[in-house]
Amino acid sequence: MLSKPREVFVYNKSKETFLAFRVAVADSILGRLVGLLGRKSLKPDGGVWIVPANSVHTVGMLFSFDLVMIDKNFRVVGLKELVQPFRVVWPKLRAESVIELPAHTIFRSRTEVGDELII
Repeated sequence: MLSKPREVFVYNKSKETFLAFRVAVADSILGRLVGLLGRKSLKPDGGVWIVPANSVHTVGMLFSFDLVMIDKNFRVVGLKELVQPFRVVWPKLRAESVIELPAHTIFRSRTEVGDELII
């Protein structure tokens, strides 16, 4: 029986805004491999935190999403808004993990490179 993945919230300490309240942690080999594949969309307050990862692909994806790349200290080191299906986001060497969020989350939360996140 598969257990439900644990969930965390993501808060931008620098801007004092929430990015998401229900982010699934994908820290197993299978969880990282699957990520958002097979989903038709993300819930408005949802997302997936892929640990470890410094890049993603969207081959087989059905929707666009925002991508936040963070280092080991939870500092934002890269941002990609509206990542389209069937694309590759190249590795960001300083990134230790990535957070896949609903489209427009980066804009609404005013998140920028250098911001500190609390997860």
